[in-house]
Amino acid sequence: MGQDIQPPEEAQPDVPERVSGDEPLLAARVHRPSDLMRLLSGLLAIGLVIAVAAFAHATTSGLEQDINEGAGGAPDVFVKIAGLVSSIAVLLVPVAFAIERLIKRDGLRIADGVLAAVLAHGVTLATDLWVAQAAPGTIRDALTQPQSGGGLTDPVHNYLAPVIAYMTAVGMARRPRWRVSLWVVLLLDAFTMLVAGYTTALSIILTVLIGWTVAYGTLYAVGSPNVRPTGQTLLAGLRRVGFRPVTALRAEGVPDSADSADRGRRYIVTLEDGPPLDVTVVDREQQAHGFFYRAWRRITLRTITTRRSIVSLRQALEQEALLAYAAIAAGANAPKLIATSELGPDAVMLVYEHIGGRSLDSLDDHEITDELVRSAFRQVRALQSRRIAHRRLTGDAILVDRSGRVILTDLRGGEIAAGDLVLRMDIAQLLTTLGLRVGAERAVAAAVAVLGPDTVADCLPLLQPIALSRSTRATLRKLARERSAREREAVVAASEAAKHERELAKAHPAEAAADPTVVRAEIKAGTKAGSKTEPKGGTKAEKKADKKAEKRALDTALDEAREEDLLAQIRQQVLLIRPQAPVEPVRLERIKPRTLVSLIAGAVAAYFLLSQVASTPLSTVSEADWRWVAAAVLFSAVSYVAAAMSLLGFVPERVGFWRTVVAQVAGSFVKIVAPAAVGGVALNTRFLQRAGVRPGLAVASVGASQLFGLGAHILLLLSFGYLTGTEKSQSFTPSRTVIAGLLTVAVLVLVVTAIPFMRKFVSTRLRSLFAGVVPRMLDVLQRPMKLITGIGGMLLLTGAFVLCLDASIRAFGHGHPSISYASVAVVFLAGNALGSAAPTPGGVGAVEGALTLGLVAVGLPIEVATPAVLLYRLLTLWIPVLPGWICFNWLTKREAL
Repeated sequence: MGQDIQPPEEAQPDVPERVSGDEPLLAARVHRPSDLMRLLSGLLAIGLVIAVAAFAHATTSGLEQDINEGAGGAPDVFVKIAGLVSSIAVLLVPVAFAIERLIKRDGLRIADGVLAAVLAHGVTLATDLWVAQAAPGTIRDALTQPQSGGGLTDPVHNYLAPVIAYMTAVGMARRPRWRVSLWVVLLLDAFTMLVAGYTTALSIILTVLIGWTVAYGTLYAVGSPNVRPTGQTLLAGLRRVGFRPVTALRAEGVPDSADSADRGRRYIVTLEDGPPLDVTVVDREQQAHGFFYRAWRRITLRTITTRRSIVSLRQALEQEALLAYAAIAAGANAPKLIATSELGPDAVMLVYEHIGGRSLDSLDDHEITDELVRSAFRQVRALQSRRIAHRRLTGDAILVDRSGRVILTDLRGGEIAAGDLVLRMDIAQLLTTLGLRVGAERAVAAAVAVLGPDTVADCLPLLQPIALSRSTRATLRKLARERSAREREAVVAASEAAKHERELAKAHPAEAAADPTVVRAEIKAGTKAGSKTEPKGGTKAEKKADKKAEKRALDTALDEAREEDLLAQIRQQVLLIRPQAPVEPVRLERIKPRTLVSLIAGAVAAYFLLSQVASTPLSTVSEADWRWVAAAVLFSAVSYVAAAMSLLGFVPERVGFWRTVVAQVAGSFVKIVAPAAVGGVALNTRFLQRAGVRPGLAVASVGASQLFGLGAHILLLLSFGYLTGTEKSQSFTPSRTVIAGLLTVAVLVLVVTAIPFMRKFVSTRLRSLFAGVVPRMLDVLQRPMKLITGIGGMLLLTGAFVLCLDASIRAFGHGHPSISYASVAVVFLAGNALGSAAPTPGGVGAVEGALTLGLVAVGLPIEVATPAVLLYRLLTLWIPVLPGWICFNWLTKREAL
């Protein structure tokens, strides 16, 4: 539905102008990524200022001394007059701006500014309180000045920060006169306070940063008023450039993928006279869409393969106009640009001649002929003849008009004078786009016919997912999942058929020996005799032969069902024409995500380790009993053997024991990268898959191990808690604390099961986590030795950790009363549960706090509990990181992970 608008005076009064079609309502407020980036930058700057104040005391003192000496010659009368004028103006200017905005009916911005000012005032009060009562003395000295009447000045000025927050939130930066006047007033006020000795330079800087940061935090939290132009604004803009529009119809079928959302909104505009127009409207909100993804690509990929993540509207307008003219000059079919214009300060429009047609994505497969495919490559050849790169040759950027002519659209992201690497990436992208529709053979044949075999062969090193568009990578991942599902179904069907054939062969050995095809016929027909056949017993040799036969059948079925991905098919087709073509992929990544995560994890680990070590006196470490330290090291090493046993006990397939132990050591490194409850599960699942266990069964095995471990953890916690409550009494009766804890847990369980949405949430998560676990448990129950190994590994793992913690306590606890093993076990089990639930890598912070508080609660002095927990965490978390990293790389090189 459209809405009529008033025509201009020069328009025909009997021709209504309207916006029709599906014109969606725009959100009143939007959360801009740029506001979030400014918020994070402000927080980082505040942290740096506080760090300078804390550690660069000599520098800050010298700066204050220089300022005092330089300002000592200023006339006292001038300082007083400037201070009076600035203190009045710093309040009058924002009020005057608010009145001006209210007159222009822009009250929302004023409300945002007032909210930001209130929050900034609260932050300044909290900062003043922290500096006065809890901050180190160096920070207090850097942010305050002693007053003549006694006391100290305010560390942060609680009237300047709100004014700065208000000024930023209301958008004064876009109005130069108001901005200049207010900054002059603020600088004058800061100067007079510095000269008079009422503040310090770092205090002024911190005040400005707090106001600026709070403003952008407020804008990102509540959203900024949406200034995106509407259809009516578009019609008014078209009239300003000489057109006489009648209607503007929002174009349908325009994709909204993350890598193309910055292309703008499309309109088909009809005029009073003449053909219709295609108009694209681009605003700042659309341009900011996908900012973080583009920034991540710019960090991780080489600069020659990425575009700038931040481009102004004016630059985007000029770039698209230049590319449109250059493409037509190169002889390519591209939309003809006939006008451009700004639609206010936050949007631009580009006016093209209307092209009727459909995108390649909207065509049916039978409509995509070989001639159409060759025509698409001819357009790319025309662009590359003038060194023009399109950079986004996806199906929605290739338009086919009514006459079958191929037209390349969406040139905004292209490049002029592009390098060879970028041009070859275009060919690789187009080969993949067309291969997804017509197959690798037809796509390669058309490319070779138009571009030549050498040009097509040169693009093979660029034929890798990272060089393709985001939407193309998503399509390839979807196809890969579908191929994997088909392969799994084929393997399962082959396994069932092989099992059925063996059962029939055992039931009818004479018939199977005489004519094996009879047995296979019975399998296919599903005869009654075959369906009732039960497996008979056999010797170990027969069982071993059966397993080998089953494995051969599975391998054969997997080979028959395996399908190559599209990129591999394209490579094979090109290699048939040019066998000597280079196939080694070009390295496009500047830094791999795994490397970046490893560096961040290493920095976090080093920070927490050094902070904990620094908080422990050296005298405490020197007085440790090194015999118990050695025992703790031994128990920590035993835990990896126990972890391997607890995993293999739920894996019926044969997996190497010592390699599994190495994988558990590698898990020590993964725990630093991911939360403890996530990293180990992912690593074990991947390890089992690489060891030959089918993906579904690998997930089920790890899930069974986790499920049994959860149950064992709860039972052990209750058991040791019961023992802890009875160890000091004559009767075998638990303490009231244990009973209260059990009742609390029971009440929580009842609350979760009674509330529908919570019950659904928990059941959904558990179902997804332990899907397929029950059948796997049934397989394990048929192998008693496996079950004993799993249970023994679970108990040994818990016992090793408890003994490691107890040995750490005894290493520092000489001369202090010891606590029982039951109490140590309760503290460990509770702390481990909190560590698994904490979102931090390895449960950092949560485990240390829980263990220390737990040990103090059961009677251990704090001076013993703190170094004991530190030693325990060093042995079980931090020290194994380096061996874990070595084992992780070793397993990766041997394709065991």
